[in-house]
Amino acid sequence: MAVSERRGLGRGRWGQRLLLLLLLGGCSGRIHRLALTGEKRADIQLNNFGFYTNGSLEVELSLLRLGLREAEEKSLLVGFSLSRVRSGRVHSYSTRDFQDCPLQKNSSSFLVLFLINTKDLQVQVRKYGEQKKLFIFPGLLPEAPSKPGLPKPQATVPRKVDGGGTAAASKPKSTPAVPQGPSGKDKELVLGLSHLNNSYNFSFHVVVGSQAEEGQYSLNFHNCNNSVPGKEHPFDITVMIREKNPDGFLSAAEMPLFKLYLVMSACFLAAGIFWVSVLCRNMYSVFKIHWLMAALAFTKSISLLFHSINYYFINSQGHPIEGLAVMHYITRLLKGALLFITIALIGSGWAFIKCVLSDKEKKVFGIVISMQVLANVAYIVIESREEGASDYVLWKEILFLVDLICCGAILFPVVWSIRHLQDASGTDGKVAVNLAKLKLFRHYYVMVICYVYFTRIIAILLQVAVPFQWQWLYQLLVEGSTLAFFVLTGYKFQPTGDNPYLQLPQEDEEDVQMEQVMTDSGFREGLSKVNKTASGREL
Repeated sequence: MAVSERRGLGRGRWGQRLLLLLLLGGCSGRIHRLALTGEKRADIQLNNFGFYTNGSLEVELSLLRLGLREAEEKSLLVGFSLSRVRSGRVHSYSTRDFQDCPLQKNSSSFLVLFLINTKDLQVQVRKYGEQKKLFIFPGLLPEAPSKPGLPKPQATVPRKVDGGGTAAASKPKSTPAVPQGPSGKDKELVLGLSHLNNSYNFSFHVVVGSQAEEGQYSLNFHNCNNSVPGKEHPFDITVMIREKNPDGFLSAAEMPLFKLYLVMSACFLAAGIFWVSVLCRNMYSVFKIHWLMAALAFTKSISLLFHSINYYFINSQGHPIEGLAVMHYITRLLKGALLFITIALIGSGWAFIKCVLSDKEKKVFGIVISMQVLANVAYIVIESREEGASDYVLWKEILFLVDLICCGAILFPVVWSIRHLQDASGTDGKVAVNLAKLKLFRHYYVMVICYVYFTRIIAILLQVAVPFQWQWLYQLLVEGSTLAFFVLTGYKFQPTGDNPYLQLPQEDEEDVQMEQVMTDSGFREGLSKVNKTASGREL
């Protein structure tokens, strides 16, 4: 009895956690808070963001416990790095030597290091590269008064400072800054480090002061004591990150997404309405799969609408509305399931060349539906987690892998239909019709392949190649290609009488011969032939 109660409680807790995950997914928006306990990673990628001129980055390290003896803490290399990455590339530490500590880097690349010195209770800021208008200040930006609408850009503009970006602005009393002399070509800023209850804390903010400093920035935390495998020491860290551009909380690459998703939602809605009008004009040739295609278009439109609204509230408030975020996840789940199911049903020839799915095709449908559920769970986890979370990369890889599995699985029914038509064209005597359908299904197979490769591979490569402020073109290409795929699929399978996909098999040769005999003998004299549509209705 006790064991069953514990199992019931365990299932209940997992259900509560899943519900909480659905409710809180994506709520952090662009105001991030990451809390890690018992962390052993040497490098933690905290966030990536594209900044325009007067954009600001605020970082507050409210808790850092290294979990070492005081003598060991004094000799550690711990701190943050802020680097600018080119185009869509993300800074990675997977290929570097384990003994190489990023905090010891002395390079001419665009890099800022925040070295935490626990011995002297200070944080040394070191700049590398040309950064004349990248201003760094202690403390956080003052809270702007809450007003409706988008955040005001004036709140992110710093007071005038000298060219080195040293402590010319007003500074909080708790974090004094001491300007230092030049180190090579760079100047050094020192921030105060507080030590309370065996933990360290400090804060700073960065302002992009000119167009030369605009770009995609990557913020990372490093604990070089854990660089050697097998000698890691667990530590605790809690950090708050807030990024903002002059026009809102969205990154430079995300600013156009609100309008983009809104326009694409209207396009899919118009396509769905037009498709329904076509179905209503050709009711005699309509199959169930046609109504499923209409449901897919409307579901896609609603999903994009909620996605657009999410970006609007993220831009204005720093986080989305919880209820709208949940609706976005639900519609995204339905859209993903309907998309792959519809493609698989069309590819298998269900309702077009056969009315019953084979056992193999049923297994494919079971795999696709299960994988789609898993993919959407992974998407929700990614949206609700911070980039620095230990399982963030794992779930991102799961999402990418599952998506590829689904894309590969939906190709099997198309291949089986092509093989079925090839076999039928040489055995049942209806060569002309079967060869026509075979050619069309080959065209559809090529179309599916092009759609999968373009949205999963080529579009990603384009995202990496374009500048940071144009990375929204990736979403434009994906949504545009999806709309084109929907339109082409509807055109190929439109319910018209002359559509080769929907034509019934012609008469058998035996029927043709009997018709000739009856005609020659006069039995057909005065009779007329009755044709039937694909749905069995007489014309």
